[in-house]
Amino acid sequence: MKFDKELIKKIDAVLPQTQCGQCGFDGCEPYATAIVEGRADINQCPPGDASGIQKIAALLDIDPKPLNTSHGLPKPRAVAVIDENLCIGCTFCIQSCPVDAIVGAAKLMHTVIADECTGCELCVAPCPMDCISMVSVSKQSEYTTEEYSKRADRARMRYQFRQKRVGRKKVSVKEKTILEAPSRSDGPLLPNEERKHAIVQAALKRAAAMRAQANK
Repeated sequence: MKFDKELIKKIDAVLPQTQCGQCGFDGCEPYATAIVEGRADINQCPPGDASGIQKIAALLDIDPKPLNTSHGLPKPRAVAVIDENLCIGCTFCIQSCPVDAIVGAAKLMHTVIADECTGCELCVAPCPMDCISMVSVSKQSEYTTEEYSKRADRARMRYQFRQKRVGRKKVSVKEKTILEAPSRSDGPLLPNEERKHAIVQAALKRAAAMRAQANK
C-alpha cells in the first residue's frame, strides 16, 4: 500500500524535531509516517504539546485531542550539560545523540554543542558516570515562530545526516567483517552487551586511577 509522502512531510514539518522517541518511534519522521499509516495517534508527542496536536489535526482534517500523557508531559526546553571533570570518555552519549550535538572521542572529554542540542535527554541514561544534566533554557520564550522553525529545520537536517552516516558505517563494518572473517584468529567478538560492560568497566578503572592521581 502506498501512503501520501507529501502528507508525511507536512506532518514532520510541524513536529518539534526533538527526536526524543517519547512518541514510541525512533524520530519525528518515523512518527509522522506512522500517523499517516494509521499506526500511531496524533497526540503522542509531549514536546509538541497541544499546539503540535492542533497542527497535525488540521493537516488530517480531524478534531484535535488531549495529549496522551502516557508518553510523557511537556517540559520547558533544556539542553544537556556534561560535567567535564567526571567525564571518562566512554562515548555512550555520543552514540545516543540523534543529532550529533556531542563532540569528543574515546577516552577523551566530551562536550555538548548547546546550540544544536534538542533536549531529547537520550544521552542522560547511558552515561555510566551520571555526569550529564539537563539545564533549562529560558530563551525559548523569546523565540519567534520563524526562529523556532529554523531550529527545527536544522535539527531535522542533522538527524537525517546522522541516519545516513550511521547507515553507511553499518554497511562498512559489515563488509569489513565479511572480508576479515576467514583470517581472524583472535576468536569471536563479545556480544554487544558484554562489550559495552567491558568498555564501561575499563572506563571506570581509568576514572578511579585519575582520581587517585589527583589526590596524591
